[in-house]
Amino acid sequence: MAPRPKFDRPIAHRGLHDRAAGVIENSRTAFERAVERGLTIECDVQLSSDEVPIVIHDDALERLTGVAGLVREKSAAELTALPLLDSATGDRPQLFTEFLEQVGGRTLLQIELKTQQGTSATRTLARKAAEALANYQGPVTVESFDPALIALIRQSGFKGPIGIITYGYDNPEWDKDLTSARKVMLRHLLHWPWSRFSFISCHFEALSLPAVRFFRSLGLPVTAWTVRSSAEAQRAAAGADQIVFEGFDPESA
Repeated sequence: MAPRPKFDRPIAHRGLHDRAAGVIENSRTAFERAVERGLTIECDVQLSSDEVPIVIHDDALERLTGVAGLVREKSAAELTALPLLDSATGDRPQLFTEFLEQVGGRTLLQIELKTQQGTSATRTLARKAAEALANYQGPVTVESFDPALIALIRQSGFKGPIGIITYGYDNPEWDKDLTSARKVMLRHLLHWPWSRFSFISCHFEALSLPAVRFFRSLGLPVTAWTVRSSAEAQRAAAGADQIVFEGFDPESA
């Protein structure tokens, strides 16, 4: 089994971003601000049309760039040329390799591999992410909502901690495309025999799920996402070892 990570510092969700101040999520500036504060960084990785890992959250480009279309429809060169909307410093989406070079081992990373369209793309993302991380010198974890992705990145040679992201699978907007049987499997972490995750990242409102409490009782770390206030942080405290936060300062609240 992969080593269990120690989440000693609050985790800045998509970096320490503040759109009103011109600091956009998953941007170079947001990541640098997190590093300067000594915070752990959470980020998102997807594949471009030419199968290059890119640091970006949404499948669609419009919210972050104002451009129509999907991430998977554009090449890495096209994506990294798109300015992020409202960025005060002209930030653009980074290659995953550029992001790793920027951080350079200065803080712990919690890297989310986003669910891809189709088995081939899923395998490619796992392989390319593992290749990029092979020579990375620094603390790093990888996680996904998709148990196949975390199993595949281990098969691709990644030796570090891998985590499953979960919640109650009771939100029609988030899980409308999932069958009832798959929701049960994901909610209760029934994929454990083959995914073999070494930590859990759980929505802060679902920390009472029996499977989450069971695995935490066995010593697996649990992080709680996405916490947006000190009140939510207090709610998460009893059931999680660390929070993934945005929109407030967890150390001064």
